[in-house]
Amino acid sequence: MSSLVLGFQEMEKTQLLLVGGKGLQLGELSKIEGIQVPEGFCVTTEGYQKAIGQNETYHALLDQLSMLTVEDRDHIGDISRKIRQTIVEVEIPSDVVQAVTHYLTMFGQEHAYAVRSSATAEDLPYASFAGQQDTYLNIIGKEAIMQHISKCWASLFTDRAVIYRMRNGFDHRQVYLSVIVQRMVFPQASGILFTADPMTSNRKLLSIDAGFGLGEALVSGLVTADCYKVQEETIVDKRIGTKKIAVYGRKEGGTETRQIDPEQQKIQTLTEQQILQLARIGRQIEAYFGCPQDIEWCLVEDTFYIVQSRPITTLYPIPEAADQENHVYVSVGHQQMMTDAMKPLGLSFFLLTTPAPMRKAGGRLFVDITPHLASPVRREQLINTLGQSEPLIKDALMTIVERGDFIKSVPDDTKITSPANSTPQAEIDPSIVSELIQRNQASIEELKQTIRTKSGLDLFEFILEDIQQLKNILFDPQSTAVFMAAMNASSWVNEHMYKWLGEKSAADTLSQSVPNNITSEMGLALMDVADVIRPYPNVIDYLQHAKDDHFLDELVKFNGGKETKDAIHDFLVKYGMRCSGEIDISKTRWSEKPITLVPMILSNIKNFKPNSGKRKFEQGRQEALKKEDEILGRLKQLPDGEQKAEETKQRIGLIRNFIGYREYPKYGMVSRYFVYKQALLKEAEQLLRNKVIHDIEDIYYLTFDELHEVVRTNHFDYQIISKRKDEYTLYEKLTPPRVITSDGEIITGKYKREHLPAEAIAGLAVSSGVVEGRARVIMNLEEAELEDGDILVTTFTDPSWTPLFVSIKGLVTEVGGLMTHGAVIAREYGLPAVVGVENATKLIKDGQRIRVHGTEGYIELL
Repeated sequence: MSSLVLGFQEMEKTQLLLVGGKGLQLGELSKIEGIQVPEGFCVTTEGYQKAIGQNETYHALLDQLSMLTVEDRDHIGDISRKIRQTIVEVEIPSDVVQAVTHYLTMFGQEHAYAVRSSATAEDLPYASFAGQQDTYLNIIGKEAIMQHISKCWASLFTDRAVIYRMRNGFDHRQVYLSVIVQRMVFPQASGILFTADPMTSNRKLLSIDAGFGLGEALVSGLVTADCYKVQEETIVDKRIGTKKIAVYGRKEGGTETRQIDPEQQKIQTLTEQQILQLARIGRQIEAYFGCPQDIEWCLVEDTFYIVQSRPITTLYPIPEAADQENHVYVSVGHQQMMTDAMKPLGLSFFLLTTPAPMRKAGGRLFVDITPHLASPVRREQLINTLGQSEPLIKDALMTIVERGDFIKSVPDDTKITSPANSTPQAEIDPSIVSELIQRNQASIEELKQTIRTKSGLDLFEFILEDIQQLKNILFDPQSTAVFMAAMNASSWVNEHMYKWLGEKSAADTLSQSVPNNITSEMGLALMDVADVIRPYPNVIDYLQHAKDDHFLDELVKFNGGKETKDAIHDFLVKYGMRCSGEIDISKTRWSEKPITLVPMILSNIKNFKPNSGKRKFEQGRQEALKKEDEILGRLKQLPDGEQKAEETKQRIGLIRNFIGYREYPKYGMVSRYFVYKQALLKEAEQLLRNKVIHDIEDIYYLTFDELHEVVRTNHFDYQIISKRKDEYTLYEKLTPPRVITSDGEIITGKYKREHLPAEAIAGLAVSSGVVEGRARVIMNLEEAELEDGDILVTTFTDPSWTPLFVSIKGLVTEVGGLMTHGAVIAREYGLPAVVGVENATKLIKDGQRIRVHGTEGYIELL
């Protein structure tokens, strides 16, 4: 058996680098009992390398290509074309020709064949590369087949394949091409079968697209195919497409497109029996490969032939469960305003911190809310609570409940009181906030002192003990009562002011410039840092060109450098544990990378006058006081006005005294996380010295327990890190759903809204007012360049984004709710804001003028 050519039956699972992704899948498919695969063979990558390995022109062009980036489109096109030309002109080595001839003789040289590309970076679990290389159908005769083998090799360098590799970080020199030569079948029908529904990701719903003739018309989008949905041996949905054309093979070779007779165009392509038979084949193939598959099939005289199967790489993974029951999961990231993938160490710390029933999937956390949905009382409470902050989650959960059969109701044994009604409204002494903050700070200072004495296994035991202390602080009933009182008071004021005065979202203005909001104070504190630097032009010039994290050391050379360094240092002492995505302990903190702050400081110097921070705070405070006077004055004019005013004044007091504390528990948590992280990084340095790990940040790809074990044994299998890094790269590209079921079905909610302008984009109103301006679509905090008065449009904001809020005049995010960070700070700064806007960063273009309706909850594109 030659390693230059392998028959499908001769391939081994380990031979990806010889036969590529498609070839390997065909080899596996041909071994499944009862599955019909047209016979064929692969010209392996060794044949390809033998043909071009010594070609100097090819290697010189490849050197030029490797110097380019995705932006160099014209150069990419030019060099790729030259490489393709070079490959097509190369003479195929005689032993490759000999091996191909042997197999053609075996299968019959007179037959027609499909000649298809199979790259070593194709149909992989982490990247599909689908359609990147070429396929040629109905090729007849040895000479023609040889020519098309060369054409397939050349298609490794189509512009789209080259750009795809660049985008996905694949080295052109490390990707080779195998060529599949497979006996043609001439079907009356063909199509694609997905063993999980591509629209909803439901793993139990199988989806079949079917059309007449060869599959090319369907894949190329030339026809509207039939679509059949099958669930558990039942056809649950059928849509019959109008199929005006079909592609067929010609006797002399090649293909042709033919018109279909008008009376045939709307005929169902497959019979009911055939649909169910094909569905069973799909489930058999899925079971063999162990994951959902995207399968290409052909129907020839009542026999289904499978010509390809690949994993579906776009499905969101299902949170793991210990049983086979139905479950419903809600995204934690949408509650925490951090929907990015987290590394294993970050996930494990969050799991150690929370008492909720959490599950992992796709590098994110989900809460299993099944028990709540099964209980009629808890269900109502949960849906209403989530609905106040996230209407899209509420709507999705209502969809599941209305189905009636997915989660079975169980009788309630106890009556549950709503926390909203359990907080005595005026009983809490305002001085409690200072007490809680001081207690938290003292606890963190004690932690910093004690952890210095810990190392090795003692450190891990100590961190586990301290996490109990963190949980006691986070879930302290006294602490919860404080911000619940403020949140309930906000809801009460909004509801009653609308009822009594016809005024929407009155609590928004009343929440401006409240005391004790650690996050909004941070934004103003960075404005104060800008005030220190503003008088020193040399320092400003230096900062504009500073690139690395040692920039602080060089500052002292300049007039004003010491003052600047001290101001930044003082800021970092209080806020340096923060960063974008801060709930993931592995994320780089501002203290670890202070250069992150420089663009924000420079922006403040450019956009504001001295002392703007204090003026901004005082302006917000005055607006809130003025609003309070205005509301109380209007209430006193009403029947029972004095009593209404008294009740309202009491609620306003709760908002002003307590709403700022809402941000503090998370600040305390993140502060502790940073202390743990610094201690663990010292352990990582020891592991690095002992050559147990290759890089300090390798520890981020281990869970807390795994890292504990590595420190105990001074040994571990490094392949785990490589596998986790690959997984993380995949997870980063996934968009987590708000709600997902144990069937993998993603349930999407909709805003129930009438009377919106025609082209308006709906979201959740979280901070009142209307503002018009230039949209700045920013995906990464470090790339933020804002002018005073821009409207920030992004996926989500966590506390690290707060310094940008001082420069903007409106906010739009894809993720968020009424009490999530962005909404709280927007209200405090008086910024109109709409959050939870699906695909906002795609629908709104950077630089576009938009109008944000923060009271009504929608955006207009102007």
